[in-house]
Amino acid sequence: MTSDEYKNEHFHFIGICGTAMGAVAAAMKTRGHEVTGSDQNVYPPMSEFLREREIKVSVGHDPKNVPDDVSLVVIGNAMSRGNAEVESVLNRKLPYTSLPELIKRYFLQGKRNIVVTGTHGKTTTSSIIAHVLNYSGYNPNMMIGGIPLDLGQGGRFTDSDFFVIEGDEYDTAFFDKRSKFVHYMPEIVVVNNVEFDHADIFNDIDEIKLSFKRMLNIVPENGIVFVNGDDPNALEVAANCHSPVKTVGTAENCDYRIENIELKPSNSSFTLKGERYEFPMNGEFNVRNAAMAIAVSIFTGVENESIHKSISNFSGIARRQELRGEEAGVKVIDDFGHHPTAITATIGALRQRFSKSKIWAIFEPRSNTSRRNLMQTELEEALSLADGIFISEVPNPEKVPDGELLNVESVISGLNSKGKQAFIGSSPESIAEKITSLTVEGDIIVVLSNGGFGGIHEKLLTSLKSK
Repeated sequence: MTSDEYKNEHFHFIGICGTAMGAVAAAMKTRGHEVTGSDQNVYPPMSEFLREREIKVSVGHDPKNVPDDVSLVVIGNAMSRGNAEVESVLNRKLPYTSLPELIKRYFLQGKRNIVVTGTHGKTTTSSIIAHVLNYSGYNPNMMIGGIPLDLGQGGRFTDSDFFVIEGDEYDTAFFDKRSKFVHYMPEIVVVNNVEFDHADIFNDIDEIKLSFKRMLNIVPENGIVFVNGDDPNALEVAANCHSPVKTVGTAENCDYRIENIELKPSNSSFTLKGERYEFPMNGEFNVRNAAMAIAVSIFTGVENESIHKSISNFSGIARRQELRGEEAGVKVIDDFGHHPTAITATIGALRQRFSKSKIWAIFEPRSNTSRRNLMQTELEEALSLADGIFISEVPNPEKVPDGELLNVESVISGLNSKGKQAFIGSSPESIAEKITSLTVEGDIIVVLSNGGFGGIHEKLLTSLKSK
């Protein structure tokens, strides 16, 4: 099936207000197709983004939103059986697909696809690669889960041969339980790391490894895999690749060995392949992300001078240690971290940036893994790196199987026993009020969540301002 078969026809997106769904819907509209969509929650900025592109969006899910003559229905990952439109599509035997399969069919075929995978670092590494290619004149396509500040958007579709895409191991749709990244026709793959996550769809680390192995099994012989040479799980999944494999890491036997790392409060420097690089982010994990991006850039043929300049002027990504504001001498920082490893890395990096400051961590256990008690001990250890800690009550606890709910009280008790000031927060408002009474000028507050957390960042700044 080719895209020409549906030229100038009608696509309907169920769940259109997801970041990726909205970006792809807009791209299809730009190509001359009729595009409509629906979603339960329709609000800015996505509602404005779609309205500006004259895409009709229905609020709520109603079978009437999907016409009988629709060319193809795109069913979002968040949709499940029981949804009124989904049931209608199935009953009426209308043609449907998933978003990853649509991206494959209409945007990835014939492209040099750079797929960035791993439990952590996907967004940062993808953003650095896209920035380097863009700075170097390649004008790459991209589908990234965050917003690279240099590029201003996470989704972009161009005529470039290169497509940088964040490869998520999460499942594709309710009717396709394969990981999303198996659809992405990879030529170049980055495997940053492999850890247990997504406890709602994977039972253990072995299932996750199997999914990575299946994705690596479709990398062509003229492609390449860059794998974290310091991560045993990453090395294991790449062990039997048909394509060339290059290791990136600090170990002596790595093909791209990271050496002489120097971490400073506001930047880092390191040596890779005999070249010294300056990078305006701190933390060893960000050095590793940058090294992966450099290795990919070298393979794609970017000139050395351009790599150096673009790496040195990278501006970062929204929601990755992003300063949201400062009031009463207290900085409020936003970070997407929600896995113990990511939390450890984030707090460690903030320690380097603000070595003389007291660090307060506010954590929302919102992801399907963090809501469970599978990593409760690891979560306590990660949060203990902060000086003071607030943990919100678990959102939607009814969605967690019996006996698997994170015991927030136990984590708080463990932190208190370590000498930490630790509290349970019943709401964003109560957390903001309490932490305002405890902080002093020079303190740092980092909000750790993969969601909006009830607008807590603005509530914190408002509360601090009135202090």
